Amino acid sequence: MTTVCYRPEGLDQLEAQTNFSKQELQILYRGFKNECPTGVVDEDTFKHIYAQFFPHGDASMYAHYLFNAFDTTNNGSIKFKDFVVGLSTLLRGTMREKLEWTFYLYDINRDGYINREEMTEIVRAIYDMMGKYTYPALKGDVPQQHVDAFFQKMDKNKDGMVTLEEFIIACQEDETMMRSMQLFENMM
Repeated sequence: MTTVCYRPEGLDQLEAQTNFSKQELQILYRGFKNECPTGVVDEDTFKHIYAQFFPHGDASMYAHYLFNAFDTTNNGSIKFKDFVVGLSTLLRGTMREKLEWTFYLYDINRDGYINREEMTEIVRAIYDMMGKYTYPALKGDVPQQHVDAFFQKMDKNKDGMVTLEEFIIACQEDETMMRSMQLFENMM
């Protein structure tokens, strides 16, 4: 069986599509190829890599949702281009781009809304990922309390679904959320 290797688009094209310089793209590509010699990451490999950042918890569900957000073509794999375009948005995008990407992450079924079930799944995945270091300590109703608080803040028309615009407006009104979205701006 032969291994098919994926070669990314030219650096000039990736530089135009992202907020990274050629030098940064080269560094990112070397790291990507080191972890994924074929140039493509499948979900199991992604989960394995991501789990290393959260050794005290189970990051598999959150990694699944994150993988799906990076896999914009829904083909079960992440190519280097998919990875750097998403990373560029998260690290160097405008605030609106970051919020749109985050909304897309939380909109698990891709219907254009975040419903209570989706938010509950995301919150549980975050608690599982953080493991025993989760604060407050996970008790039966803590995830539901977070979901309730999320919907109280975000669901402006109280229809049980959060639209992209509701999400963006509520996030922009929340100083803590705005600060958290800026945390990674100076990485790289």
